Amino acid sequence: MVASAIYVLDLKGKVLISRNYRGNIPMNAIDAFPKLLLEQEEEGILTPVLMQGDITFVFVRFTNLYMKLLKIMSVKVWTSLIVIFTHYFKELEEESIKDNFVIVYELFDEVMDFGYPQFSDPKILQEYITQEGHKLEVQVRPPSTVTNAVSWRSEGLKYRKNEVFLDVIESVNLLVSSTGNVLRSEIVGSVKMRVYLTGMPELRLGLNDKVLFQNTGSRWKSKAVEMEDVKFHQCVRLSRFENDRTISFIPPDGEFELMSYRLNTHVKPLIWIESVIERHSHSRVEIMVKAKSQFKRRSTANNVEIQIPVPNDADSPKFKTSVGSVKWVPETSHIVWSVKSFPGGKEYLMRAHFGLPSVESDEMEGKPPISVKFEIPYFTTSGIQVRYLKIIEKSGYQALPWVRYITQNGDYQLRTN
Repeated sequence: MVASAIYVLDLKGKVLISRNYRGNIPMNAIDAFPKLLLEQEEEGILTPVLMQGDITFVFVRFTNLYMKLLKIMSVKVWTSLIVIFTHYFKELEEESIKDNFVIVYELFDEVMDFGYPQFSDPKILQEYITQEGHKLEVQVRPPSTVTNAVSWRSEGLKYRKNEVFLDVIESVNLLVSSTGNVLRSEIVGSVKMRVYLTGMPELRLGLNDKVLFQNTGSRWKSKAVEMEDVKFHQCVRLSRFENDRTISFIPPDGEFELMSYRLNTHVKPLIWIESVIERHSHSRVEIMVKAKSQFKRRSTANNVEIQIPVPNDADSPKFKTSVGSVKWVPETSHIVWSVKSFPGGKEYLMRAHFGLPSVESDEMEGKPPISVKFEIPYFTTSGIQVRYLKIIEKSGYQALPWVRYITQNGDYQLRTN
């Protein structure tokens, strides 16, 4: 059992302190570790040993540190080191390593001799290294997720059935001119969760994130999504996301919004509306509306509502449609065409006829836009996908994650002639 080198890294993969015992490997060999760890997590296989050519990484994660040995085949040394560091510094964290570089180097040299483990009992070591370490004051430190003291989650939670529900919800904002040109389009997304889990679990969420795949050269790159204005719930470890794009967190109990994002992109209108308004001698008006679903046939829009403006003084409505129902809402001078189920690739027509007792509405006709409401389950406009959702809890229980995708309207308007 022999080690070539020893490293302590922060969660971003930055080396805080290292010691090369044998000089038989380059010190930059550690640069390969973050990518190897990410690939392991993507495959869902978590082991303390990683291989890169003829170099073996043996590592443990403790609080906000990664601790690694190169070319050694046991994690017992790390277990002993953690006990020693905790004995000297009271709390083993990034700050305690930075505050005690001299003592850490001395401990490295006493615990290892040319890569061979030596003393590991803190009481024996204290006879040789008598300097007092700079101890962190536990009571003034922020809550530690490792000790399960997190402000957004109570301890001692228990559920008979452990479940996680994750909804990816995207709202489409769209404005189309009266000539049919898309003037504005964007997607506003959110990931909402309902968590019913026992204990203090750690969850890891992987998305088809474009930045991640560019960094790793993944085969998923063509299906990746570039998210903008990403905002996270306070439970997410931001340093971990910045380092390797992993969304890692101890979740609140119950319902909460994990993250939100935005995509400024050209969106093909999911439901396209064409309208023709004909006035007849200020005595009546006829409105014809054609609605077409421009998404794949395997998807279906539910509870579609198309709100069409009509003149303020219109009366005596008559409607004709082959699908759904139409009602007049005189308080808002609209008619609402409701279609409960609108499959992809379909086209429907609706005709409305109103009487016009006055000529007051001449300047108003056609100016308010048509607005559309809808919801398409199992579908996202951006193509975002949940690649994995892992649930890690010390008792090792199994929990079933449920994932849903929903696309719905945001501010979705089409101007009329």
